[in-house]
Amino acid sequence: MVAGLVFAQSAGVGDVTTSQFYLYTVIGLLAIGLYSSASGIPREAVRDLRIVLIAVTLGVLVKAALIAAVMFIVIREPIALVLGIAVAQIDPLSVAAMIGNSRMSPRAKNVLLVWASFDDPITALLVVYLSALALRWENVGGSILDGPGDFWSYLLNLGANLAFAAVCLGIWVAVRRSKVRPAQVLEVVVLLLLLAFAVRFSLLLGVALLGLFYRPAPRLADIATKGAYMLATFALGMLLVAGVAWVNGLALGVAAFGAQMLVAYLITRGMPRADRGYLILSQQNGITAIVLALTLQPSFPETVAIVAPAILIVNVIHIVTTEFWTRHLGAPVPAPREPVDSHS
Repeated sequence: MVAGLVFAQSAGVGDVTTSQFYLYTVIGLLAIGLYSSASGIPREAVRDLRIVLIAVTLGVLVKAALIAAVMFIVIREPIALVLGIAVAQIDPLSVAAMIGNSRMSPRAKNVLLVWASFDDPITALLVVYLSALALRWENVGGSILDGPGDFWSYLLNLGANLAFAAVCLGIWVAVRRSKVRPAQVLEVVVLLLLLAFAVRFSLLLGVALLGLFYRPAPRLADIATKGAYMLATFALGMLLVAGVAWVNGLALGVAAFGAQMLVAYLITRGMPRADRGYLILSQQNGITAIVLALTLQPSFPETVAIVAPAILIVNVIHIVTTEFWTRHLGAPVPAPREPVDSHS
């Protein structure tokens, strides 16, 4: 991010958010993030499905509403609505990076991985759809990423995404049955063509559905996602030339973490105390929050200045509180020792 900021300042880069290149770049980054999140959902996700479904439906909406309410008190502008959704998700890349050394039980790790993978597509799609509402609230109108702007457009967009996913499923079955060798090369080439088509026509829900079944090369998907993460962070830094809203970013970061604590506390009842603590403190932001900030920037010019420091604040709070929980509260309770026979 700092490299992007330095580059923009030294090169005198102006406002790039109005260009068609910027639009398709952001849609491409978002598509990579959505595909990666959906394809990262493990097959055994059916276990604890009730908790995960509550977390990524009602939980995401409650988190977004709580964050939006706090931000509306702070800035009193329609942008508060989309800011709440932009940082409401848990970053699956961050979860995957830290979960190996975590003291969470295997069950809690699975819940967190599935939660983080599912809520990325949910929040990304909510931002695209609800931004139209925020723009109407501002008396501007329109939508972002060429998304739907009214009820009939929503239905048409939903139908197009479902049709795209259905066609992709048929193509996936056909590719798997083909005798072309090497098979994986064909699968990857077809996947790239499908993603390019989805980016061209902004079929983001279709991309998320595609990731549920079309998984030809997990290693390549991981490399592409990390590359997209670096590129998105660099672009975020470029847009910080106009300044950083530290106070509003602090409010957004604290609100996001607080909303996660409340929602996780409510939906993890019945789980062991140590696991509940880790899930309550699990809010982390990464590629999806960054790309959503880039997505919203053309229509809401304050977005990057607020979301960038919020991401930093959320992740710092997560590191500090999780370390505290591990050291002082979350460590497994040692088994009681057998009494020592004084006569032995």
